[in-house]
Amino acid sequence: MISDRIELLLKLKNYILENDTPFQEVKLQAERMNGWFTQEFINKALDTICNNYLEESELIVLASQIIPVEEKNTQMKIGITMAGNIPLVGFHDFLCVFLSGHPQFIKLSTKDEVLLKHFILKLQEWDSSLKESILISDFLKGCNAYIATGSNNSARYFEKYFANYPHIIRRNRSSVAILTGEETTEELLALADDIYMYFGLGCRNVTQIYVPKGYSFEPLLQIFKKYEALQHHNKYRNNIDYNLAVFILNQQYYMSNDSLLMIENDSIFSAIGVLHYSFYTELQPILTSLQTSPDVQAIIGRDYIPFGKAQLPSLFDFADGVNTIEFLNNLN
Repeated sequence: MISDRIELLLKLKNYILENDTPFQEVKLQAERMNGWFTQEFINKALDTICNNYLEESELIVLASQIIPVEEKNTQMKIGITMAGNIPLVGFHDFLCVFLSGHPQFIKLSTKDEVLLKHFILKLQEWDSSLKESILISDFLKGCNAYIATGSNNSARYFEKYFANYPHIIRRNRSSVAILTGEETTEELLALADDIYMYFGLGCRNVTQIYVPKGYSFEPLLQIFKKYEALQHHNKYRNNIDYNLAVFILNQQYYMSNDSLLMIENDSIFSAIGVLHYSFYTELQPILTSLQTSPDVQAIIGRDYIPFGKAQLPSLFDFADGVNTIEFLNNLN
């Protein structure tokens, strides 16, 4: 029953919050497997899951929108190919399929296979019947529907391979912020979270900011020193040094505060450790372009998603705007 599955998710939430010694070791193992998964960012991802995805009242509302397998009298095997750019990035897909009651076959990213695998084993420990309905596999043949997240290159493969099955295919996306020049210090500090969290590797991270002509960047660069400790992270530092060398060799104008490089560029996709900026005189043409772009995951700003909330999606924020629950309900 769906109520039983909610109870199991709430039990998982309590387990995460207890943060006992064995689980702390699991988190350390996840960091050893992927150097981008620092303890700070693993804990941020877990906080988001507990506070935004595993809140009982929200789960009940989401569950009310689901047609569970008990009512459909049929089970569909759901194959899920997960990304690994930030910790537990595929948890929302897992949760939606889990609540629906459909069996799921999961292909984990080698970059993010420790934490979710641990959670699955815990759920199966509490309910042994889940050993038959949640399986981790390197091959997803024989499923009835697919959810796949990856790069633009892998998406082309997914589209071809899953063409004859119901599917959700997600590609590269990134996020932007629109500044007016009137933002408070608190808002800009929150924007720093949107940019730096998870080293900027998430599709909801801001990689491009739009600022009015004549905007003064010095206060912004000073405020971004909130994350100056990231410059000492080996993998992040290597990316900054590489991109800095490229800018110097190409004689490109750049700005820096040691933990971030800023360069004028119209692309919303930036390299690790680099933030793009563009000037505007009229905002509406930019907004029209952003709101219709298949590359934009989220728009951050005073009149949009609030500063600091880019990496804090709610349970009802579906990636790429594709409602996973509706997708599952429509399977037959």
